[in-house]
Amino acid sequence: MVPSTERNDGLVARQKPLHRFIKGEPQCIGIAVLFFGCGELLIGLQLFKDDSVNSATLYIPFWLGALFLISGSLSIYTENHPSKKMVTVCLSMYVVSLLGVFISLCYRVHCFIHIELYLIDVDDWTRWRYGQVMNTEAVLLAASLCC
Repeated sequence: MVPSTERNDGLVARQKPLHRFIKGEPQCIGIAVLFFGCGELLIGLQLFKDDSVNSATLYIPFWLGALFLISGSLSIYTENHPSKKMVTVCLSMYVVSLLGVFISLCYRVHCFIHIELYLIDVDDWTRWRYGQVMNTEAVLLAASLCC
């Protein structure tokens, strides 16, 4: 339990936001976000080789992976060098990353629908290849939502 100070009006003062942020162990979260960013970049490279409609057409794996890498690095740096300014920058990058995840969610769902409609009248080889693209997109979508 964190000791709190009592103000002169009888209300209990809450803990400072900087200490609450540091107490949430941003370094551990930052390391996890870094791993998700690296995964997004590495798996996204494989999507460029395919000619189907996928998230690589809008470079989503690259800018989303970069956002995750920046956010994770800022989290790690903020735990080692805490300040109000760094906490603000770190939290704002998390908001930008969250916006990027929402945009990627919308476009990846569009890709799923487009590929499903395309797979109605195709041969087995094409169905297998597009199935791999859909699975890759699903893994990236799940990873970005978890992140």
